[in-house]
Amino acid sequence: MSSGERKRYANAIRRTIIEQSHRANVGHIGSALSIADLVAAVMEGPAQLDRGAERDRIVLSKGHAALALYAALHLQNRLEDGAIDTYCDDGTLLGVHPEHDLDGVDFCTGSLGQGLSLGTGAALAAKRQRSKRRVYVIMSDAELNEGSTWEAVMFAAQHRLDNLTLLIDLNGQQALGYTREVIDLGAVEDKLSAFGWATQVAPGHDQDALAAALETTEMGRPQAIVAKTTFGYGVSFMESQIKWHYLPLDDETCAAALAELDTRVTA
Repeated sequence: MSSGERKRYANAIRRTIIEQSHRANVGHIGSALSIADLVAAVMEGPAQLDRGAERDRIVLSKGHAALALYAALHLQNRLEDGAIDTYCDDGTLLGVHPEHDLDGVDFCTGSLGQGLSLGTGAALAAKRQRSKRRVYVIMSDAELNEGSTWEAVMFAAQHRLDNLTLLIDLNGQQALGYTREVIDLGAVEDKLSAFGWATQVAPGHDQDALAAALETTEMGRPQAIVAKTTFGYGVSFMESQIKWHYLPLDDETCAAALAELDTRVTA
C-alpha cells in the first residue's frame, strides 16, 4: 500500500471512529483518534495477518481505544457484514475493550500496563517455536506509569526479543490530566535505549515516517517506536483536550467532526 493509500486508510479509520462512537453514544474518542495512524501503519504495513497460526500478533495494550482497531478490521473486511454497527450494543463482540473471541483480536486488553507483558510472552513463544511471526504492541504513554511495563521492558531485552515491536502513543495525556503532571516521563526514548532496546522517535501522524521506522529492525534487540502523536488528531476541538477522553458526541459535534476530517486530513 502506498503512502497516500495508508493516509486515506487512516482517515477512513477516523471517520468510522466518529460515526460509531456517535451511534453508540460512547466516549474514548480522542484516544482512538490518537492511534489511528499507528494502527494503519501496522495493519497496512509490515504485519502479516493471513498466515493462520503463523500470522503476526497485534496487541492493543491501550484497550479503551479499541474502536480504532475495530474500524481497521472493518475496513479490511475482517469483520462480519454489519458487525461494526453493533459496537457497544447488547450481546456484541465489539465492546469498549477488545475481546479475544472476536476474529482479529488475539488478546483481551484494557487493564492498562499489561499489554507489553502479553506481547513479550507472545514474542518469546514465537522464538521457542522457531516461528518467524512478529508481535506488534500499541500502548499509551501513560502505561509507562505502570511498573509492570518496565518489568516487561527488561524481560524483552534480557531475552533478545528482536521479533517484538512496541509503538508508544506519546500524546502526553491520560484520563484525568496531562502525563507530565501525573508522572513526568522525561525522555522516553533515552530510558528505553538504556534498557537495551533499539529505539526510534517518529512523528506519529506521518505515514512515511512510521513506515520507515517499522522497516528498521536490529538483530538481538526489541524495537521501540516512540510516536509523537496528538490526542484527538484530525478534529481540532478535540485535540489535546482532556474532556474528550470520555465525552460522547451529539449530532452537532459529530457533523462538525466529520466535516473537519474531510478538509483537514489530506488523502
